[in-house]
Amino acid sequence: MQIEDYIKAGKIAGEVREIVRVKDWIGKTVYEICEEVEGQIKKRGAKCAFPVNTSINEVAAHYTAEPNDPITIKDTDLVNIDLGVQINGYIADTAVTVCYDTQFDGLVQAAEEALRNAMSMIKSGVKVSDIGRTIESTIKQMGFKPIANLSGHSLEQYTIHAGKSIPNIWSIGGFSLSENSAYACEPFVTTEQGGGFVRNGQIKNIFALNSRKKTKDSEADRLLDFIWENFNMLPFALRWITKEWEEKKARELLEILIKKKAVQAYPILIEVNEQRVSQAEHTFIPIENGVTITTITQ
Repeated sequence: MQIEDYIKAGKIAGEVREIVRVKDWIGKTVYEICEEVEGQIKKRGAKCAFPVNTSINEVAAHYTAEPNDPITIKDTDLVNIDLGVQINGYIADTAVTVCYDTQFDGLVQAAEEALRNAMSMIKSGVKVSDIGRTIESTIKQMGFKPIANLSGHSLEQYTIHAGKSIPNIWSIGGFSLSENSAYACEPFVTTEQGGGFVRNGQIKNIFALNSRKKTKDSEADRLLDFIWENFNMLPFALRWITKEWEEKKARELLEILIKKKAVQAYPILIEVNEQRVSQAEHTFIPIENGVTITTITQ
């Protein structure tokens, strides 16, 4: 039953997020963080819906650890840790910003408060433009800026971004929430000095299958099959395939698949004025007179 799988995935995602929230990550590498968080998901009998994102300071999203990534968390860093859990392809997507420098506490709280206020108004039939308005006004009242070109999204089996967006600012149009459909809401917040938008960075280290069309390169085709069998259409990281291919070879084969458009690579997203960004996220399912927040912990 898909609702049950969404709820099961959400319970695990929420538990793991709360472990992430309270742990001291200072001095840990992003590789150690990703491996530990993904290990916590697997230990609970689920699979990762995407590689754990460890996006630091002005990087808002889409950075995951390279194999043996040496980047280390400092006590001045703000880190968005975004994690996904899937059971039979049904996804829970949740995030928390960890920060050990008190001057950025307000930035972290603004994302959490915007998420809380958004969740409190959800039931089936609510317009997403109204959710965006709530998120934007909460963030601005606290003296910060929402990131206008990042948004929440609808979820479907084996599909994280299933075509519908939940804005973080007020916008005209949009759709109304449907009962018993799954969505993720994720306010992103930057400082007053921020531009309130993100741009693509140079680094691309999260990938996903585009097509299963063969490439005529037998080893690249073997990787294509491996990706489909292990991750379906969900995102994956290079470190997930270096268990089967050594790193240099894995990179070469991925390059072939990207050139052939069988695989796409996602760039990291950076705040345009290089200001810090915080994030908070829940997955939820609207019901007739309220909401099931799958990733909340009691």
